[in-house]
Amino acid sequence: MANDKKFIETVFEKFESLDEFNRECIGHYDADRDGKLNFKECSKLMEDVFQSKTYTLTPYYMEQIFNLLDEDKTMKPVSAFIIVDVQNDFITGSMSLLKCPAGQDGEEVIPVINNLLDTVPFDLIVYTKDWHPEDHISFVENVTQRPLTRNCKVKAEDAKVYDVVEFDGPPRTEQKLWPKHCVTNTWGSELHPDLKIAKNAQFVNKGHHSEVDSYSAFWDNNKLSQTELVKILAKHKVTDVFVCGVAYDICVGYTAFHSLEHGFRTILVEDACRGVDVKAIEETKQKLLDSGAIIVKSSQVNAIVTGEDRPTPLGLQTAKNVALARELVNRGIVK
Repeated sequence: MANDKKFIETVFEKFESLDEFNRECIGHYDADRDGKLNFKECSKLMEDVFQSKTYTLTPYYMEQIFNLLDEDKTMKPVSAFIIVDVQNDFITGSMSLLKCPAGQDGEEVIPVINNLLDTVPFDLIVYTKDWHPEDHISFVENVTQRPLTRNCKVKAEDAKVYDVVEFDGPPRTEQKLWPKHCVTNTWGSELHPDLKIAKNAQFVNKGHHSEVDSYSAFWDNNKLSQTELVKILAKHKVTDVFVCGVAYDICVGYTAFHSLEHGFRTILVEDACRGVDVKAIEETKQKLLDSGAIIVKSSQVNAIVTGEDRPTPLGLQTAKNVALARELVNRGIVK
């Protein structure tokens, strides 16, 4: 079919109903008119859908996606842009990234993020903030306020920034120590004044419990409590989560990992991130790639959001999500 790719480019705009789109799309590629797509027909659909300049649609991806999906399953992506902790203390304040081992300038992410906000039609924008009480467990200044375990290698009186200690609890908690930062309702906890605030954006505060840190915008570090982020994303029917901000190897990375755990197709915007430690940044990047995330430059984001670039790893994640949902329904766990 000569016009297959044109069909894919326009079909999302044509139908308000996803069921109606499914029928039309399956009918278009159903060459033998048996009401479903065989592997050859589905492969043709995938070749037209995954038009990516950066990823190749290999037989591996085709087979994996085909085996996971029902014949009539499709999904229209909904994008969320999560901007992690672009706060004064991480830019020029008490925990400025310039003072960290990597010596990176957190302020450099701001124009990149602002440009994305101006040029990319994200469906949802979310800003996250560290939001700590004065007695927070992560502050090196507070290390003597709680008993350490007997086997802790660092004594409280000798502890310094970046040391890892173990508090006796309960529960026992391993904690890297940081300078006091982002204390609730202080200048340091405010978003940097040069960062653009999108209209109708959502805001998520984290780390507001004294006894547990919260790197991720989804969970605290012990997974004892969730923030409202996953509810916000579910309410807006988000499928694709784009993550950026500071710090790459800490809060950005943990947020991306937990985004994957929740089943979201996860894209980290690398040039819109800065981190604490070069080695840890590289380790975080590799773990994200191994876990199914993709890492892109900001110049690639608009094409992915608008569907011009359709990376095959995102298609595979969609197939996995649909297969999981089907299994849960079949087992009676969800209806």
